[in-house]
Amino acid sequence: MEDYRQTKGRIFDIQRYSIHDGYGIRTIVFLKGCVLRCRWCCNPESQEYRIQTMIVGGKEKIMGRDVTVEEVMETVEKDRPYYRRSGGGLTLSGGESLCQPEFARDLLKAAKYAGISTAMESTACAPYQAIRELLPYLDQYLLDIKHMDPGKHKAYTRKDNRLILENAKKIAVSKATELNIRIPVIPGFNDTTEEIRAIASFAKELAEVKRLFLLPYHRLGQDKYEGLGRNYLMGDVLPPTTEKMERLKQAAESASMLACQIGG
Repeated sequence: MEDYRQTKGRIFDIQRYSIHDGYGIRTIVFLKGCVLRCRWCCNPESQEYRIQTMIVGGKEKIMGRDVTVEEVMETVEKDRPYYRRSGGGLTLSGGESLCQPEFARDLLKAAKYAGISTAMESTACAPYQAIRELLPYLDQYLLDIKHMDPGKHKAYTRKDNRLILENAKKIAVSKATELNIRIPVIPGFNDTTEEIRAIASFAKELAEVKRLFLLPYHRLGQDKYEGLGRNYLMGDVLPPTTEKMERLKQAAESASMLACQIGG
């Protein structure tokens, strides 16, 4: 047996039969750990690498477990017929998968060698060497770009965006994978037409970007913060309206000349 299938990593969930985060029907593996602390994060249990206890439905639930690539692939391969019929496959999410670069690389490698399509949802906030090593095994990079202003980005996520934008350019130049840009639309942070246009214009400059996705803010993760004993920093912020999302979609399309989708 090849050694890479014994690479160990830490996950907190595996979601089967998803129709988001890539083409077709997908199995999403959620990895522990993230370098950002986005105020709106809907998976706060993903941020810390350490294993945590979270109150869910009044009961304690352990968030995080250590697994091997082989163990994860046993679950992923169960749905091979669905991938084949729908064009789906494996997606890595988190957290930020690049916080566990060897595990992420070897999971993608195992899927590719098994003939399963791969995708990764990521901020690309990591040394480019980590990204370069997994690109040969990645069919679709779903790259989050949250803002073009480094100061505002840092105020809402605790890190500026310079490394993210530099890596986005390098990924595009590599032409090694399909690159799509995802923009979480967060009221009070980046929900003006000017801010969305700025990100869309950057995407246009990358040349290799295939599509933009606007992901409207939601509050579905709010109860998790209470379950972890944390404050939810978004307070009473409401999701953007359908009408506003349509205006932002038009702004993104006009600035980038790319197809733009709400949700995904």
